[in-house]
Amino acid sequence: MNQKQDKLIPRRVTYTLEHEGKFYIVENVPARVDEETGEQFFSPTTVERLQQVISGKEPNRVIATPVFTYAE
Repeated sequence: MNQKQDKLIPRRVTYTLEHEGKFYIVENVPARVDEETGEQFFSPTTVERLQQVISGKEPNRVIATPVFTYAE
């Protein structure tokens, strides 16, 4: 194993995605997380399952999210 892989810790994370103007949140997703940067890595199987969950099933709950525009 290389040093980068040694720093990846198995965790359950919350995955967010914007698709066709809608935001999706999937909780409890298995990932490997870089302990230094927080970057999340997903297996091909997990990515495939995420696509299925978002495209085919009713959500467990729906939340309202405030939206702001950043102004300089």
